[in-house]
Amino acid sequence: MSNESMMCDLETGVCGVNEEEGMQEINLNHVEKRITLYYATDPICSHCWALEPVLHRFVEEYGHYFTLQIKMGGLLANWNGFSDGANGIQKPSDVATHWKEVGEHSRMPIDGSLWHDNPILSSYPPSRVFKVIQSTHPGKEEDFLRRAREAVFVFNRNIGEDDVLMDIVNQLGLNGKEVVEAAAEQSAQELLEEDFESVASLGVRGFPSIIIVNEENQGMKIVGVRSLETYVQALQQVLGGDLKPKQINSLERKINEGHLLFSKEIEVLYSIEKSDIESYVKSELAEHTYRMGHILNERYIEHI
Repeated sequence: MSNESMMCDLETGVCGVNEEEGMQEINLNHVEKRITLYYATDPICSHCWALEPVLHRFVEEYGHYFTLQIKMGGLLANWNGFSDGANGIQKPSDVATHWKEVGEHSRMPIDGSLWHDNPILSSYPPSRVFKVIQSTHPGKEEDFLRRAREAVFVFNRNIGEDDVLMDIVNQLGLNGKEVVEAAAEQSAQELLEEDFESVASLGVRGFPSIIIVNEENQGMKIVGVRSLETYVQALQQVLGGDLKPKQINSLERKINEGHLLFSKEIEVLYSIEKSDIESYVKSELAEHTYRMGHILNERYIEHI
């Protein structure tokens, strides 16, 4: 895979090379006057999964400058009539190759074989669950999104299925059955469609897209997976002044958040080399408080 910026296209659902400019100046006079970072994404967006390490560090260091608003974009409504001959995608199983490439290039583990034997029929069900949690249990929606992505990309679970979604929601300490049932209501679809309208008004054509808007309702749109420096420079340009990063939380504190941490994430978060991961983890975490393993050729750690 080349080093070109990658994204998942909103209209076709195809993931590939991003043809939009990396950073574009925009003017959004209708946006509420505050510093806001809009993150347009989708639970099954492979390039959004690839962005996790950089986005995580960016929010850790500079999140005190903005309010983060995650917007669902609706990557896959269904497969009825879907066709993208130019990219060789005629059916769900064709997506597996794209996911494999993204995983190998980004080093964020992706299995993808579910597209052959138990394909996701729509990304709307997990998106509606996200919206229900966001509206009824604010603060837990980001944890849901992370766990849903681990489930689908790493552990090959179909997050379009109710039982899988219920299990993920239960892991948050919520009532999975109640949340998933609420997500099947028309009101949940209406919440999702509000996000679609918001994403469209922000000029989003694909995922991931990050839009940073200042108090004058002017900002920058960053399309595709970019370097940490790109997001920092965009934020600095929007705010019109020097930035002071916050200290990143310790690895001990990060692992206590409850989800897996992959080698690539630790490398980016703490600016260390892949070869130093094992020694770094041993120096930062007490023995018997974590487990280190390998999956899809990548190392990970989890709290025990």
